[in-house]
Amino acid sequence: MKLAGLFSSPAGSTTSSSVLGKLFKPALGAALSLATAAAMAAPVNMKLATVVWIGYGPFYVAESLDLFKKHNLKVSLQVFNDPALIPAAIASGAVDGGMLTYDQVVGQVAAGRAMKVVMPIDYSNGGDAIVADSSIAKVADFKGKKIGYNPLSPSDFLLSYALKTVNLSEKDISPVSMTPEAVPAAMASGALPIGVTYEPSLSQILGQGGGKKFKVVFSSKDAPGLIADVLVFDEKVIKAKPTEITGVMKAYLDGMAYMKAKPDEAAKIIGKFMGVSAKEAKEQMSGVYNIPLAEMPKAFVKAKETTSYYASGEIIGQLLVAKGQIKAAPATEATFDASLVKALAK
Repeated sequence: MKLAGLFSSPAGSTTSSSVLGKLFKPALGAALSLATAAAMAAPVNMKLATVVWIGYGPFYVAESLDLFKKHNLKVSLQVFNDPALIPAAIASGAVDGGMLTYDQVVGQVAAGRAMKVVMPIDYSNGGDAIVADSSIAKVADFKGKKIGYNPLSPSDFLLSYALKTVNLSEKDISPVSMTPEAVPAAMASGALPIGVTYEPSLSQILGQGGGKKFKVVFSSKDAPGLIADVLVFDEKVIKAKPTEITGVMKAYLDGMAYMKAKPDEAAKIIGKFMGVSAKEAKEQMSGVYNIPLAEMPKAFVKAKETTSYYASGEIIGQLLVAKGQIKAAPATEATFDASLVKALAK
């Protein structure tokens, strides 16, 4: 027996190489497939800017339960104390996207930034409010009074709209600049008779003095849809990461579904994120309306209702121009990209 014959072939023969090829090619292919699968399986990291606001509850649930994972994402929520700082973070790329109010988007687009709404989140239904002490009965009584609020923010916008309803403007009041979180302490000290804020600070104010010291004079409930929260990305990011953004939106919807299926558990998660009890979280939820997927496309359609960006955008643009915050209102179509919502809603 020629032992060599077991391992080699006669000169000029290709039997050995073909056998080895048959052995190694499947193994090599399998290794490449595993490497590719591993690369594909690696979750994409994304940062989203947010503030502590009850309307963002589905996002808080999604992060806590890692509902982004099944959409191949690892999303971290970056909490900002001042919502006015979020647009700059998005523009600089410090975060991939963020949660803003629609009036902020109008202002940013008017300033030349290519930020677009990709999804409606909620609209405030009493969660934003102007509160006052017993000496103030109505908005007309604001004239000449000190009012604490955060400039260039949803609080500023709500106040401007309220003043406009009684033919007043910022010139008729004494503005005191402060964050929404600072309003409760300022009012409790007696330094301010009127303040503009949102949940959870709103409940903190209304709970003082056994609930009898302060009251709501005007709120977002008086203008449904006017203060709308939206998911925003820079136009470049939308073009570069449509699949990832769609995954973020799906996880948000998963969070909404969890809130509906397990309200008590969801309230605990949201309350923990916001620094309030589950009971308080539930109470605050009544001040917002989270928009279900079936209703989302309506926000991008021309309508007279302020739940449409065309209607609310017109009012917002007029107010911002009147306040000198922008020179001219942008076209409504320049403020959003409805393609991802429309694709999801099919």
